[in-house]
Amino acid sequence: MTTKTIYSVLILILCISCSPDSSKTTQTPTETTYFPPLTGTTWETKSITSLGWKQDAVQPLLDYLTLKNSKSFIILVNGRIVLENYFKGHSATANWYWASAGKTLTSTLTGIAEQEGILNINNKVSDYIGTSWTSLSLAKENLITNKHLLTMTSGLEDIDNVDAVDPASLTYKADAGSRWAYHNVYVKLQDVVANASNQSWTNYFNSRLRDKIGMDGTWFQSGNNSVYASTTRSMARFGLLMANKGKWENSTILNENYFNAATNSSQNINLSYGYLWWLNGKNSFHLPQSQLQFSGSIIPSAPNDMFMALGKNDQKIYVIPSKNMVVIRMGDAADNVNLALSDFDNVLWQKITALYQ
Repeated sequence: MTTKTIYSVLILILCISCSPDSSKTTQTPTETTYFPPLTGTTWETKSITSLGWKQDAVQPLLDYLTLKNSKSFIILVNGRIVLENYFKGHSATANWYWASAGKTLTSTLTGIAEQEGILNINNKVSDYIGTSWTSLSLAKENLITNKHLLTMTSGLEDIDNVDAVDPASLTYKADAGSRWAYHNVYVKLQDVVANASNQSWTNYFNSRLRDKIGMDGTWFQSGNNSVYASTTRSMARFGLLMANKGKWENSTILNENYFNAATNSSQNINLSYGYLWWLNGKNSFHLPQSQLQFSGSIIPSAPNDMFMALGKNDQKIYVIPSKNMVVIRMGDAADNVNLALSDFDNVLWQKITALYQ
C-alpha cells in the first residue's frame, strides 16, 4: 500500500469517526424536576403549547370542572404548573379539607417514623398504644400490626358509624390480614406515631413533612376523624414529593423502599390498594364499604401506573410517574357520591387525556 493510499484511508477513518452515528437516535436532555421554594409564591410554569399539548382541549376540561362543583385544579409536569384554576370564589390562598386523601399523609408519616427507627410497621399496634384499644381478646388484638392498619386489613367488624374508633366499636370480624375492609381505624396510626416519637402528632408532622416541603395547612378534628386542610398548592407540593419517590430536591423525606411498598399492591385481597394509597391499572379492585371484587382498573381512562389519594366529595391527588405529572382537584362532591371513588374520575381523565393525546 502506497503512502498516498495509507493517507487516504486515514482521512476516511477520521471522517467516519467524526460524523454523526445514524444508528443512534439523538436524545433530547430530560427536563429536570422543579421544586418551588419553601417560602413565598414563586412557582415556575410550563405552557400548554411548549409541551405540545392541545390548547383547544383546555376549555372543555375547565367547563367540566366547573360543572362538577370544583373549587380548584392544578396540573404539574416535572414540577412546573401547567394549569392552575380556581372556581366559584375559591382562591389560591383559601384552605380546603383533604378528607380521606389525607390518609396518605398518615401513611407517609408512618414511613418517616420507621426510617427514623422509632417504630416498625410489622410490630403490633398495642406495642405503641397499649392493650385494650379494641374489644377483641388479647390474642386477637395482638394479631393487628401497624401494617394491617396501613393496608385496611385489621379484620375489625364493619360498623354503621364508620368513623367510630372507640374500643366498644372495634369488634372482631376476622383475623388480621385475612380480610380487606375500608375502616377509619387507620387513624390509630397517628397515636402510634405520636407515642413512638414522644411528640404530638401535629408537631411531628410539621417538623418531619410539612415544613420540609413548604406546605401550609393544619389538622383538625371532625368527629372521630383527623382531617387535614390546606391550600391547593400545598396539596400539589405533597403530590410532587411523591412523584419524586419521597425526595424533595436532594433531600430524602421518605425512603424509597417504603415509598415503593406504599405505592404497590400491599396485600392480595384488594390489589388496587397500597399503604393508604389507591392504585390504578390493577386486575381488580374493591370499593369502600363493599366486599365485592370488581375486575379491571379503577379508572380505565387514566394511565395504568397512576397512584392516587382519594377523599370524600372528590378530593383528589393523582400521581402519574410515566408522565412526571401530578393532578390536584379540590371541591364539593361532583355527583352527590360520598365514597372515595366516583364516575367523576373516569370522565375527568378522558378530559385530561384529551390535552396530550
